[in-house]
Amino acid sequence: MNYLTHPLIRPESLEERRYQLAIALKAMDAHTMVVLPTGLGKTAIALIVAASRLYREGGRLLVLAPTKPLVEQHLRYFSERLALPEGACAIFTGATDPGERKEAWDGAQAIFATPQVIKNDLIAGRYSLDDVTLLVVDECHRAVGNYAYVFLARRYLSTASNPLLLAMTASPGGDHGKVEEVMENLGVVQVETRTESDADVRPYVHEREMEYLSVDLPGELGLAIADLNILLDSRLAALNRAEFHAPVRDKLSMKALNRLNAEIQGRIAQRDQAGFMAASIYAELMKLRHAVSLAEAQGSCVLTAYLEKLASEGRSGSGTKASIRLAADPVFQRLCDRAMSWDGELHPKVGLAVSLVAEQAREHPESRTILFASFRDTVGLLVDALADAGIHAERFVGQASRDAEKGLSQKQQIDVLKRFREGEFPAIVSTSVGEEGLDVPSTDLVVFYEAVPSEIRSIQRKGRTGRSGAGRIVVITTKGTSDEVYRFVSQQREKAMIKGIRTLRGSGAPAPVQTSIGAFARPVPQPAGPAITVDDREMASRVAETLSDLGLRVTLTRLEVGDYAVGDRILVERKTVQDFADTLVERDLLGQVRDLAAAAVRPVLIVEGEGDLYGARDIHPNAIRGALAAITVGMGVSVLFTRSAEETAEMLAVLAKREESEGGGERKLPPGKTFATAAEQQENVVAAFPEVGLKNARALLEHFGSVRAVIDAEKEDLIKVKGIGEKTARTILELSRRPYD
Repeated sequence: MNYLTHPLIRPESLEERRYQLAIALKAMDAHTMVVLPTGLGKTAIALIVAASRLYREGGRLLVLAPTKPLVEQHLRYFSERLALPEGACAIFTGATDPGERKEAWDGAQAIFATPQVIKNDLIAGRYSLDDVTLLVVDECHRAVGNYAYVFLARRYLSTASNPLLLAMTASPGGDHGKVEEVMENLGVVQVETRTESDADVRPYVHEREMEYLSVDLPGELGLAIADLNILLDSRLAALNRAEFHAPVRDKLSMKALNRLNAEIQGRIAQRDQAGFMAASIYAELMKLRHAVSLAEAQGSCVLTAYLEKLASEGRSGSGTKASIRLAADPVFQRLCDRAMSWDGELHPKVGLAVSLVAEQAREHPESRTILFASFRDTVGLLVDALADAGIHAERFVGQASRDAEKGLSQKQQIDVLKRFREGEFPAIVSTSVGEEGLDVPSTDLVVFYEAVPSEIRSIQRKGRTGRSGAGRIVVITTKGTSDEVYRFVSQQREKAMIKGIRTLRGSGAPAPVQTSIGAFARPVPQPAGPAITVDDREMASRVAETLSDLGLRVTLTRLEVGDYAVGDRILVERKTVQDFADTLVERDLLGQVRDLAAAAVRPVLIVEGEGDLYGARDIHPNAIRGALAAITVGMGVSVLFTRSAEETAEMLAVLAKREESEGGGERKLPPGKTFATAAEQQENVVAAFPEVGLKNARALLEHFGSVRAVIDAEKEDLIKVKGIGEKTARTILELSRRPYD
């Protein structure tokens, strides 16, 4: 069937491109990764596959993307082109009430969502993926480590009755091992690729002009870098004197720093006191290296702000040893004085970037420009500089707020893109949040304020132009600095990635669509096991998803105390080995555990990790022993040790099963920290009797009506209450009437 006349694709909503149809036909046969340069229509391929699956198989379409603006873009694209009934498309975000999401899922045929939202809902058992006949995973190169895509692919391929997965990316990366990891994590069995040089693609490729503009480093910034180099040399020399293998300054790459850090951590694990000293110096090295990068590639204003921040940290009472030592160094103080004397921005990059945007706006008033910068301070600087030049530009940054600067909410991000697309202003200045997948068809100019070493980020930035017509890309670099190194690294990695993409073509063995991914996906039991309440702030770890895989009934909520609640009696606080040590030194560990002990009948502290608890910080072992003694003996909190998040989940599952078998019941309310209603106080009084607990306390109070009536009741009356046996009734009777002596 011609996809342009498919019953579920609106007429004239797609341009006919034969390579898209060829890839889509392949993708209908097996779980597929599609690798296409940005602008060649990965989403159109997904649309063709979606229309075919919904028409032939029915069921549901689920499209995942890493950011809400990208999810909203997919919703708009599919809803405009798929001939589905009104209301059949739904968007899921964290801002939507979970109950509303469950209701929307039941009524929708196509759902567009960020992966974390779907992951949370699946773990909480709000719905399942059993009738999803196509799962689309956009920007699939993210499917590594603990990213939600990994969990969702495993769950989908092991529970859906008729699964088909379509993964899409423009830039899988040059590391062949990482690409194979992504394929394994998503259950991909075949890869379909095209490059811009392929014969069936060339007719649709718009010309993109690539320029590299270099500027000289100003003398004042050169002097600042000289001071920073003096500081770096002194720290590296100190490490060498302590017999660490510190590199020379010219070889101070991240790879070398990672090797040095591994050596330091190894010495710490051996409880070598020199390791703790070296760790503090290492922190200084990282700060100084970052300052050099700012001076070379960002500018004097951004550098000055960073130096002021370091100096402020060093002067504050809560500063680290590294920041205090750095702030007290005469060379650093001289550098700060030098920076404070600068008048305005010294780096020529700012003026050059503004002139490029201004020229584009003047010569092509209807065009759009995206100016990319790696740091938010630089984004703000450029927006202000463009405003001074009479150009309205808006910033496009992530959601997190830092210091006094507020981030953009997802709603604000969508609004900025909408107004930019509609031509309300000619330029946006964006951090990396604007690199992935955003479709602004008329973007004619993309400016890199600095080169980036990542081939993935570089390709994504370039892909913001040349989509519907010729585009221009300008990369600004500073001569003789890391900027030029990053440009070279990025170019080499891009070439390696393109070569790798060609080798991927046709890799994997096609398999029937119904075939799961074998040993990769273990069967997931339906959640009919014991219940456990998980604090929603714990979703970043693998504990909750492992609990779900184990078949426990998981409830997500915000717990005032603890991280996991098991039944009415057990409350668990989870800390990694490092977090245990950090909280003991920098925060109130014993206070946290005291709150835990006060809020639960059976409080538990789980310390997770394979690291040495006594070597995690520069703390005397007796301080660790004293804390453990206070927690276990003084507060009555059980301390359990696990090696990993998976082992923590298995321990929680054992606790839940044991609690269920003992009649601990299911938690109805999260524990309170300091406030309790009168009814809760009455429940706590009755629950304090041996073997009663909150569940039975509620039953007794509902039956007798007051605490006094429970205490005055005879054994025969107590036994009539469900859950109260003869032994428990006799205990209540004897304890409440026994004289105090």
